[in-house]
Amino acid sequence: MRRTSGLIRVAVGVASLALAATACGGTSSEGDDGGGDDKGLAIAYDVGGKGDQSFNDAAYRGLEQAKKEFGYTTADIEPTDGETDADKEQRLSSLAKQGYNPVIGVGFAYGTAMKAVAAKYPDTTFGIVDSVVEGKNVASLVFAENEASYLAGVTAAKATKTNTVGFVGGVNVPLIHKFQAGYEQGVKDTNPKVKVISQYLTQTAEEGGFASPDKGKAAAEGQIEKKADVVYAAAGLSGQGVIEAAAKAKVWAIGVDSDQYKQEALAKYKDSILTSALKDIDGAVYALAKSVEDGKPLTGTHTFDLKSDGVGLSDSNPKFAEIPGAKEAVEKAKAGIVDGSIKVATE
Repeated sequence: MRRTSGLIRVAVGVASLALAATACGGTSSEGDDGGGDDKGLAIAYDVGGKGDQSFNDAAYRGLEQAKKEFGYTTADIEPTDGETDADKEQRLSSLAKQGYNPVIGVGFAYGTAMKAVAAKYPDTTFGIVDSVVEGKNVASLVFAENEASYLAGVTAAKATKTNTVGFVGGVNVPLIHKFQAGYEQGVKDTNPKVKVISQYLTQTAEEGGFASPDKGKAAAEGQIEKKADVVYAAAGLSGQGVIEAAAKAKVWAIGVDSDQYKQEALAKYKDSILTSALKDIDGAVYALAKSVEDGKPLTGTHTFDLKSDGVGLSDSNPKFAEIPGAKEAVEKAKAGIVDGSIKVATE
């Protein structure tokens, strides 16, 4: 039996989630070799792995919070280069078989594998970030990235002095199209005179679009040569290269997923990170773990948007407040998105 926590606090942005009462939150009965161990949350990372200072690290923070509060054993597993769906399926199956519960695949790339594995382990709760997978024991944790990116676009339009800004997407896939669409719309709605240069690093994840800082750096340098003085990256680990290039050229970078101004590994560049478009991935991961701990595991699709504080924009850099009109414009845009008067595109 797991130890329960006396804490009642829930993560920001997830307090309003309805807890769907489904199967018991116990570990899988199929091949459980956990013995008497108190096993809980396990996460399987996306491309780039832990240390990307962005997407995967946000999931890790959620795991660490659950580990601290619930006092159980956790696991976090790295991806391998060039892996297949079968490799992902084996990873998820291994975690479930060992008795971890819930098991979360961090990233849309786990979709096919999770659908297969969840059916084999009906007593384990599974979660997937950034994709929807149907299953009685699966929680799909998706985000309104376009809304946070819209706020990033508003900020970029207020901050630019050259009337040219950039967007670097890691991989040319629908998920990253949402970032691009929201950002471009935010820029244009704020100042139609501002030009947006947008590009993708690769066509597939296997080509390294989410895991190649050198590619991100080269792309950002090319945009900066074309007079972009604000560059927003939605590219996972590759975004570190974008931030480095911006810092070297003394222009603004906009981070993604995590508050990259606060990331220790990026400390030497932080003065150039104007803001970050946030996704409460850590809150979503923690919420799923808590629901299982409480015996009421989340299932179905849960969307984290601006209204629920599931996405947002950071203001950690004091220089953000010095951009004329930026704070006021962002607050006005946020209110419009929440009340529905601003409809943010996804493509």
